[in-house]
Amino acid sequence: MIQRIQSLYLLLAAVCAGAMLLLPLAAYTDGMNEYTLRAFMLSESGGEASQPTVYMGILLSLSALLPFVTIFLFKRRMLQVRLCVVELVLLAGGIIMMAVYCYLCYRAVSGMPFGAASLKAGVILPLPAIVFTVLALRATFRDEVLVRSLDRIR
Repeated sequence: MIQRIQSLYLLLAAVCAGAMLLLPLAAYTDGMNEYTLRAFMLSESGGEASQPTVYMGILLSLSALLPFVTIFLFKRRMLQVRLCVVELVLLAGGIIMMAVYCYLCYRAVSGMPFGAASLKAGVILPLPAIVFTVLALRATFRDEVLVRSLDRIR
């Protein structure tokens, strides 16, 4: 149900996680060529893939898909809570994997004397996704507590 606030939070988390798949994560230069790190590959400025980063792409894809699945499980609130926790773990793993790939790509590409690296907007997007997921988790748990208290009154 989209009118519940946790559904809106999950939708915003899915949008942030989906944008990570589309936006570049980092840019590197070795003096002559420029490389861009995206979710599924490290590519040269011409667009040809020079190094695949499939594992990071799969992890970020799962973290973008899981909030959509969680939205439609509105009748099973405790399952929604568990899936929000799984989403938090996936996002934390995505942050760690992005940091590792950014470091490895920097060492491989920009390790030259004239190399430079810069982080792009896609690296920051897991943080709002984590915030929205935590807000959805709290709102879902609050709904569950409210429903259980109303069951106790009857």
